[in-house]
Amino acid sequence: MAMVCVSDFEAYAKKYLPKIAWDFFSAGADDCSTRDENILAYKRIRFRPRMLRGVSVMDIRTKLLGAEISFPVGIAPTGFHQLAWPDGEKSTARAAKAMSICYIASTYSTCTLEEISAAAPGGLQWFQLYIHRNREVSQQLVQRAEALGFQGLVLTADLPYTGKRRDDVRNGFRLPPHMKLKNLEGAFEVCKMNLLDPSVTWDDIYWLQSLTNLPIIIKGILTKEDAELAVRHGVQGIIVSNHGGRQLDGGPATVDALVEVVEAVQGRIEVYLDGGIRKGSDILKALALGAKCVFIGRPALWGLAYKGEEGLQEVLRILQDEFCLSMALAGCASVSEIGRHLVQFSHL
Repeated sequence: MAMVCVSDFEAYAKKYLPKIAWDFFSAGADDCSTRDENILAYKRIRFRPRMLRGVSVMDIRTKLLGAEISFPVGIAPTGFHQLAWPDGEKSTARAAKAMSICYIASTYSTCTLEEISAAAPGGLQWFQLYIHRNREVSQQLVQRAEALGFQGLVLTADLPYTGKRRDDVRNGFRLPPHMKLKNLEGAFEVCKMNLLDPSVTWDDIYWLQSLTNLPIIIKGILTKEDAELAVRHGVQGIIVSNHGGRQLDGGPATVDALVEVVEAVQGRIEVYLDGGIRKGSDILKALALGAKCVFIGRPALWGLAYKGEEGLQEVLRILQDEFCLSMALAGCASVSEIGRHLVQFSHL
């Protein structure tokens, strides 16, 4: 079967992954309306392409907090990669390094931070943190990540409690016995999500800043009010995210929320986005609306499910080729030429 677009990898993963794994990866909260809206929102955005712009030489590189990446896509933090492929996050790290992009490793990885780091030495890696009730566990994770050479700390802000994902409830989802949350082993009994600390506030940003010199990126921001607070608390970046529609159902699509966040931030810190990216043209739309880079969650897992590191590289190459083509057809020869003038919202 020829793998031509990201949807082909989705179809493959749905067919070949065990049902409980597929359901876990694809789950949204409640009616899944926010999950689906993340994708649908891109269809309401139309290009205003420019012609005769000289696009024989294309430059699709950009920078994340000063580090160069080959194109403006990274791997969003998702848990339990061994459910998709035996080598799990090690394969993810290798694919990201091979493509010269950023990989955000999850607290809920099925490989240790040490294994992830060793799998892709010199790769651009950030670490995603959930703050646990036992603060010492979180502190140790942050310090381990920094010591290993991770270059950013991503605090997920939208999960004081886990959203209600009906298929996981029906399936009684739990990790298979041979898989472990490797970074939390010994810290406490594995995978009780109620170990997350719901008392976290903005003041905890200061606590994190006292533990590490790493830049802090806050993930899960959807409003101008919270974007303003993020800037005020001295974080270096925001990921506009609704957790892939897995938390509060009925919130905005991330590409819709992006507009007000970018407007509030006014260029003071970098703004990224995840959720709903399925084509190169989606990346171009997000960048036109002010995102510096986008991150993919489920599509990365579909690539892993297809053929591990090689499958994920294939997904990334398809997105890279489509992005480059969309840019050229819209009249942009470099990322710096992409701007708000390139898109309009359709009235459909």
